Amino acid sequence: MLNQIPSPSVIVDLNIVDKNIQNMSEIAKKAGIKHRPHIKTHKSVYFANKQKQAGAVGITCAKLGEAEVMAEAGFDDILVAFPIIGEEKLERLYQLAQKIKVSTCIDSIEVAQGISEVGLKLGQPIPVYIEVEGGNLRCGRQPGEDTVNFAQQVKRLQGVEIIGILTYAGQIYNEKNIDDIRRVAKEEADNLKNTVELLRESGIFVREISAGSSISSKFASELKGVTEIRAGNYIFHDVSQLSTGMASIDECALRVIATVVSTPSPGRAIIDAGSKTLTTDTAQFRKGYGYIIEYPEIEIYKLNEEHGFLRFDPSIQLSVGQRLTIIPNHACVVANLTDEYIGVRGDQIVEVIPVEARGKNK
Repeated sequence: MLNQIPSPSVIVDLNIVDKNIQNMSEIAKKAGIKHRPHIKTHKSVYFANKQKQAGAVGITCAKLGEAEVMAEAGFDDILVAFPIIGEEKLERLYQLAQKIKVSTCIDSIEVAQGISEVGLKLGQPIPVYIEVEGGNLRCGRQPGEDTVNFAQQVKRLQGVEIIGILTYAGQIYNEKNIDDIRRVAKEEADNLKNTVELLRESGIFVREISAGSSISSKFASELKGVTEIRAGNYIFHDVSQLSTGMASIDECALRVIATVVSTPSPGRAIIDAGSKTLTTDTAQFRKGYGYIIEYPEIEIYKLNEEHGFLRFDPSIQLSVGQRLTIIPNHACVVANLTDEYIGVRGDQIVEVIPVEARGKNK
């Protein structure tokens, strides 16, 4: 039973996970788009296998460490969606590429040259996506001519094969209005489509156009021209999606069970879940560090390492020993803070699920 779980613990409602995976699979299939889910959200072989069973064409990893864990578990088509640079990482890429089909992304000639050397050593080119900046001011070449000019440079390298372009329009999480979210999703696809046309005019043909966060992927019908989405957070959802209106409480699978350990004064309480359990990431449209299901009006206003600080109207009565259920602001960070998930169906504990890629951030 749930009341027997020691706190703080991270639980995952497997009934919700099953629905979330199935819903995204159906959205992608209906739009005729492949799904290569991003496993950095859960970092778990168990959940990656569930996504594969639902039709995923492969998986996306944030770092080589994650990819190594997943390859060891039998996944043989992995995109490492992060620049790989440095002798140690290039050697690990070489070792990985000897075992499975591995691709990666590039946005600089320095990274491209390193990947090319791996391909030459391997005796076959490494498939690469050129990352295009999607408006989030993160990695990526600028859409249009800048990407084309860069692609022409990369084309001269023998150890790489340009198979596609890739983007991430993370700014979509700043939009609260559904129409604006839909607009950003369309802009994400349009930027890629226009760049692909320029690439083809210059003689460079790409077969993969990769986009789609967990939010924009829900509007897959707007992603005209996109061949592949890389949704990750959708499997759990969190306050970041809850606060945009793109997920409901009933769609939030990952939750933290915490206990009230002190009630020092009216309107204040301390729980046993701090920054080592929850995340210090904030959500765009909600104050605090999580959503307490039993008391949505209570704010988790501060986190120490082991303490969560609550404030609320003094008319609310919390007692020491009381259990609270929290949807975190960002589920992906919580996954990297726990060794295991407690898998539940309803009020029943059904299995303990290891987080094998926890801490594999190199």
